[in-house]
Amino acid sequence: MVCRITSTKGPARRLAGFTLAEAVISIGITGMLLAALASLMAFSGYNFGALTNYVDLDAANRIAMDTFTRDLRECNRVISCSATALAIEDSDGAAVTYNYSPGLQTMTRVKNGVPKTLLRGCETLTFSIAQRNPMGGSYDVYPAATPATAKVVSVSWNCARTIFGRRANTESVQTARVVIRKQA
Repeated sequence: MVCRITSTKGPARRLAGFTLAEAVISIGITGMLLAALASLMAFSGYNFGALTNYVDLDAANRIAMDTFTRDLRECNRVISCSATALAIEDSDGAAVTYNYSPGLQTMTRVKNGVPKTLLRGCETLTFSIAQRNPMGGSYDVYPAATPATAKVVSVSWNCARTIFGRRANTESVQTARVVIRKQA
């Protein structure tokens, strides 16, 4: 009887691996995917920063406008007004001054010698005073000759911030026309 021993192993196989061309292609594809992921992360980070800046800027503008309108509606009279400064007499007789500093880009409120910065990053700000139109039912105003005849105060400002050293679309323009209630 002839016995043969057969092997269960197949023919000798060489080790399977990547060829140089396959390795170069896979490294290239991986590099492009990583570059796309890094680009997406940078874009998302920039937009998150812009949104955070916008929300912070909007909150600061809202607080400044609320403070300004509250003071004006309750004031007794306008003491003086220029394009960058407004002085009013508060309901308790104290002077309240709003000053805009173009160099520092800030708007500051001063009452009883205590300054409080209401706005930062303020690129432009203008104050103006006016009288109400004597015609009933009309919302038109005309410029006041003196602070003593002022019944309406208008304010307008534009604030912006930068993200990573460049100005982004985080501008906020605020404009208000406030009527002094106590003055006849």
